[in-house]
Amino acid sequence: MTYVVTESCIKCKYTDCVEVCPVDCFYEGKNMLVIHPDECIDCGVCEPECPPEAILPDTDPEAEKWLDLNTQYSEQWPNITRKKDAPTDAESHQGEDDKYNKYFTPEPGSGDD
Repeated sequence: MTYVVTESCIKCKYTDCVEVCPVDCFYEGKNMLVIHPDECIDCGVCEPECPPEAILPDTDPEAEKWLDLNTQYSEQWPNITRKKDAPTDAESHQGEDDKYNKYFTPEPGSGDD
């Protein structure tokens, strides 16, 4: 079992979750984070730290469609282990519908640079 990051993270990209992760399994895209499912130890400490509630256990039916995306991009994007400032417009995107189709980009973030 693992946790996955879902659409709610897109354009919000709060990084509170990465700071509490004991195994550093978060990876950063330009406008969202993902969790590497083979590195996640299913401890769950990240889930309550996510302001937009974008992190779900893979047993949640909503999480199933995000597992492949998390797997794919955790292999391509840089690792992130430290909290960064959220985007200045993050709050305005919380709760927005259809963020994947509107905003998702495969571009990597900067990781811990």
